Amino acid sequence: MSEALPTGNVALLIDADNASHNAIDPVLTALADLGTVNIRRVYGNWTKPALTGWSDVALRYALEPQQQFDLTKGKNATDMKMTIDAMDLLAGGRVTAFGIMSSDSDFMPLATRIRQDGLQVYGFGRATTPLGFREACNRFIDVDELLKTVAAKAPVPVPARPTTPAAAKAGAIDADLARLLIDAYQASRRDAQGFASLGEVGQRASNRSSFDTRNYGFSRLSDLLEAVPGFVVDRRDNGAFVRRLRKGE
Repeated sequence: MSEALPTGNVALLIDADNASHNAIDPVLTALADLGTVNIRRVYGNWTKPALTGWSDVALRYALEPQQQFDLTKGKNATDMKMTIDAMDLLAGGRVTAFGIMSSDSDFMPLATRIRQDGLQVYGFGRATTPLGFREACNRFIDVDELLKTVAAKAPVPVPARPTTPAAAKAGAIDADLARLLIDAYQASRRDAQGFASLGEVGQRASNRSSFDTRNYGFSRLSDLLEAVPGFVVDRRDNGAFVRRLRKGE
């Protein structure tokens, strides 16, 4: 539990034509395995009504839209633009890992080339994604299964603990923030007692949101989590750890 947190500079490139916007939350959470997702680009022809879902989430998750018109019927300029950008990022030497969100086999050569430079590549797509792209990635994650896992781990309501000075501030904690913290905890490594490193939970949450504990009246993440019903924080000599309470505790 005392392992150092990943400090990599991760680039997430999204093929909007071949990826579901519904999976962006768990994808960003999963990429915390590699570091912080500082580069977030989503590619597509934004004149298409089919991309409305991505348009709606781009601002919320600080995704940088990349416009690519369909220059020739049946040909997708998005793939080429994503590949060019990925190679530019690779040549720049500042990106340490990549996430490619697509179910298109055309990205197999790109994933293979990135790995040749010793960088990690995580792929995110549907179960129908061709085997070539799946195998070219260090890890390929089925986004449909990822969404099912998140849904299956929906928290069991836990009665609020007795009021404390910290808990008195909890009125500022809404359902979205609670869901964010719960998802980050569930995606983190945990010991036999169910405790996860507070640092890892914070990093996974930060990959999905720019939240700051001070916006909720707390100076530290540990204080914030103590005010969220259903969490317990254990401060140890080697750091702080957090556990999600089970029903009845």
